[in-house]
Amino acid sequence: MEVGALVIIFALVVLFAFLGLGAWATVKAVGAAKRGVDRTITQARRTVEDTTLRAKSLGQVGVTAALAQLRLDLRTSMRATQAALYQGVQADASLKESIALFERLSRHGHELDDELKRLEQEPDRKRIAECLPGLRERTAKITESADSLRWAARDRARQFADEDLAALSAQIEVESSALRDWSRESVDDLTAAAAAWDAGAGQGPGRGAGASGAGSAAAGGGAAASGAGAQERASGQQRPALDASAPAVSYPWQKAPRPEAAS
Repeated sequence: MEVGALVIIFALVVLFAFLGLGAWATVKAVGAAKRGVDRTITQARRTVEDTTLRAKSLGQVGVTAALAQLRLDLRTSMRATQAALYQGVQADASLKESIALFERLSRHGHELDDELKRLEQEPDRKRIAECLPGLRERTAKITESADSLRWAARDRARQFADEDLAALSAQIEVESSALRDWSRESVDDLTAAAAAWDAGAGQGPGRGAGASGAGSAAAGGGAAASGAGAQERASGQQRPALDASAPAVSYPWQKAPRPEAAS
């Protein structure tokens, strides 16, 4: 009974664990889908607003067109800088400080954009015309600061790319010079030399055997000559020492006498 109860408890724990995991996955999926929908809605709203502002700046005159152009310039500059910094920080971590500065600049940009948006609904066009110089100055400061950050990030990325390209070009030149070095033996030549060396080493024992045979033959000839000399000495000892009629004893190392020239 106790074993069965343990099995049931373990099964319930596993079941609740799977249920909890399924609920967590569902919440995460719903959250991701909601964020995706929010991004799509935000992007669509921005596109509609940009299109409306562009139409106002081109199709109308006066303070309405001026306000629309200021908002369009501000939004275009800030959006381009944001894209450049957030894409560049993935390859260059030092842009994090630039992003922090851009976030502070973005707060001023949002405040100006909201003010320009409210002024579009202002019926007193004369008052808006009086505020336009100050609004243009604020817009220029923000856009110039955003453009400075964006172009600095792009110049930094281009400098790194140029340095990497220069280093790569130098390595390629070194490799190309090595490939054009005709004085170095090719792999085929080295293989042929190794085969010739192996063939010569194989003939070495044969030459040694021949030399050994020649040495043996010379040793045999020397032994035969020694035996002949011993026989001659033995026969000479048997002859009388003062026998004038006996032929002179000749040894193998003696040279043959030269015949005298006829007078």
